[in-house]
Amino acid sequence: MEGRKVPQVVFKTRVRDESVGGPNPFRWQDVGTDELFAGKRVVVFSLPGAFTPTCSNQQVPTYDKLYPEFKELGIDEVYCFSVNDAFVMFQWGKHLDVKNVKLVPDGSGHFTRRMGMLINKDHVGFGQRSWRYAMVVNDGVIEKLFEEPGINDAGQGGDPYGESSPETVLAYLRAR
Repeated sequence: MEGRKVPQVVFKTRVRDESVGGPNPFRWQDVGTDELFAGKRVVVFSLPGAFTPTCSNQQVPTYDKLYPEFKELGIDEVYCFSVNDAFVMFQWGKHLDVKNVKLVPDGSGHFTRRMGMLINKDHVGFGQRSWRYAMVVNDGVIEKLFEEPGINDAGQGGDPYGESSPETVLAYLRAR
């Protein structure tokens, strides 16, 4: 995947809009791949699901905490992708008090599938989800991909976490 453009998809997001009024002042907004990646150098990390242990206790909080270090190394944005809908991603961000990382819902898994990272997690009742990975994307082109070993649909080898950690990505960025 390194050296290739990221998949062109549309993400179904919700954005706050006070003109909507009421107790839920949000509206749907389509966000295309180009809007997220064009003219920017970003870090993306993807994970199996919101509110799951490793994702909630380690991965997202640590990326959020280390966000200033990514910025110092020339990264414009840090995105977290998950095969969850916009409502779940919003509530998860509130629950974790995420300040810096932008949570991007890939609700139907279109981006994840085209990245070759869509796996079946029926063995834990999740259905289709993302394998854990991270990448540095420069103006829409995958510069470096960090994929956890052993991608599979059967849950063999558990849910590895290391290659896609923020520390691993920061080490790559510092070495460049």
